Order: sequence, then C-alpha cells, then structure tokens
Amino acid sequence: MSKRDFDFLVIGSGIAGLTFALKTARFGKVAVVTKKELAESNTNYAQGGIAAVLSGDDSFEFHFRDTVNAGAGLCDERAVRLLVENGPKAIRDLVEFGARFSQKENALDLGMEGGHTRRRIVHTADLTGAEIERALIESVKMSPNISVFENHMAVNLVSKAKLDPGRVKPGSEDDIVAGAYVMDKATGDIKFFASKSVLLATGGVGKVYLYTSNPDIASGDGIAMARRIGATVANMEFMQFHPTCLYHPLAKSFLISEAVRGEGAELKRPGGEAFMKEYHPMGSLAPRDIVARAIDREMKKWGYDFVYLDTTMINPEVFRQRFPTIHASCLKFGFDPTKEMIPVVPAAHYMCGGVKVDMASRTNIRGLFAA
Repeated sequence: MSKRDFDFLVIGSGIAGLTFALKTARFGKVAVVTKKELAESNTNYAQGGIAAVLSGDDSFEFHFRDTVNAGAGLCDERAVRLLVENGPKAIRDLVEFGARFSQKENALDLGMEGGHTRRRIVHTADLTGAEIERALIESVKMSPNISVFENHMAVNLVSKAKLDPGRVKPGSEDDIVAGAYVMDKATGDIKFFASKSVLLATGGVGKVYLYTSNPDIASGDGIAMARRIGATVANMEFMQFHPTCLYHPLAKSFLISEAVRGEGAELKRPGGEAFMKEYHPMGSLAPRDIVARAIDREMKKWGYDFVYLDTTMINPEVFRQRFPTIHASCLKFGFDPTKEMIPVVPAAHYMCGGVKVDMASRTNIRGLFAA
C-alpha cells in the first residue's frame, strides 16, 4: 500500500472543504480527496444563495431572531450567533477568492427567502453554488500547497491506535487521528493518506431518499466513517426537505429555488386555490419545514401527486433575468413558468444532523474536524 504525507487532509470538495483547504494551505501541504470530479458537490447545485446581514435595514439581532424562530426553539443559540455574526466576513472571503455575486445599483442584489423578514440573500442569479464552486476551484488550482485527488474515495479514517495497537490504547489521550485509507476508483488501489489533521466535508445523506435535490455522491459515507472511528454522531433525525422540486419523471428532482417564492410566487392546489395561509401567517414564505409539511399534508389529504407553484404573477422579463437556469430547465421539460404553474413536490435537501462538533468544528476525536 502506498503512503502519502500531508499536513492537512480534506475529504470533500464543496464550499466547506475547498475554503478550509485554501485557508490551511498557508500553513502546510493539503490534500483534497473527492470521489468524483472536483466540482461535483452539493455546493455546485445550490441555486438560491447565502443569508448574511449586509443592508442598512438589517441587523444581527433580526437575523438571529429569524433563525431561532425558524428553528422552533431547537437551535443552539451560541451557534446561531456565531453563524450570523460571521456571515458578512464569509461573503467577503468568497469575494476575495473570486466569487462574483449579482449586483443592483452598484451594491449586492439581496434576495428574499422563506423564514426571513429582511432581504439578505446574496446570490449569483439562480446559479449561486456553481459560481462559488468555480471561484474556489480556480483558487485551489493556483495554490502550490494543495494537491487534488479526483475520483478517489475515502474508505476509512485511521487512528494512532489502529496503526500502533501495541503502544496506543483506543480512546486514550494519545489516540489521535492519523489520516485515512483512500481508494483510487480507476485502479481499485488503496492508498494511505497520513495527516494529523483531517476535515470531513462529505455532505449529507440525500440519496437514501427517493426524491432528493442532492447529487448521487451524497450517500452519508463521511458520517459512517466518523462513527466507525468513534466520533459522536447526533441529530440524524433532522432531515430538511426542500418544499419545491420540479415534479417530472425526467427531471431528477430539479430544484425550484426558494428565491422564486421570495419574488412573489405562491403555492396552490390544482384547482388554483392558494393554501399556505391556512398553515402559517407568512404563507408561501414560511420556513421550509412548515411549507414542506403543508405540501405533504395537501397531497395526502386530497390524493394529489403534486401541488403547483404559481409563478405567473412575476414579471416575465424579471423572471428570465433573475432565474435563467430555472426558466430554461422548465421550458426543457414542457413548462413555461411565465405563463403556467409549475408542478412541485418536497424533496430531501439538507442533513441538519451528523458528526457532533464544538464551536470550532472539533469532534471528540483529536485531530478530526467536521463541517
């Protein structure tokens, strides 16, 4: 078995993994292991954007309150404050890495999404994730300290106790992460990537569900590897469902961004009646869990296969400019969203649980971090 030595090992090539790689490359050699091509990640498929306090009529307190309200009392408020207060800096970091976000009158064009009471969604039309991934990949390729291993699949994490069982006791103070066994998918060869610092950035578990917005790689193996090495896993029951994926046999659950509802689109029954006000005062802009459950209930109650998202009240020119990818994809599948309603269903979207970490992303295994 061949061995490679690195200062930092990153498993996963989405926004979390690549950002970590770029920042740690200042301090040593970094390996990025990804089981398909570098761009293949949940990040690359994200449409809507990133929430951050960037306008004069917004505040950290407003964003904090919106997040806690959407979390139905289950949020760790320390984590919410950390997220909210670091949001603007995270956006600035992405801009420094080369991400180009949509502008309006020489300022960021901030969108609206469910659960928010202010416009705070930074986006690049309706291909935000693809633009972020492009910028990060270009920056990674320019870094001499980062080595990328595409089509390599991490198989198992390795601890010191596993490498030297005679000297290191499992779970002891000396039992730190030592790297990972990685399979080269082209040859089937197993390689040992040695590193005292490992970041798991492997995404969620969406592909265990029939309807999901996730790519095929979101199969939960990072969480499984962490559990096998003894890391604590928590809150796995918290799976977020996106309310509006296109219902079409060939669409593979193409996402209709929440930002479309932010611009005025409404959820309706097949007969044309809007129903979300019956479930929440914010109507179609209620938090995702509420909207997804409401759609699910409507489908089960009345026997629908789907409900409709009515986008016809949005100015057609505005729709085509703001959502060019969604517009083109709907046309490809036989729907003109500027003239007719779009059939949608909820789909598995975001894994809220996973490997348990502290406020610095440390797991209970020394040297093992998770995003």
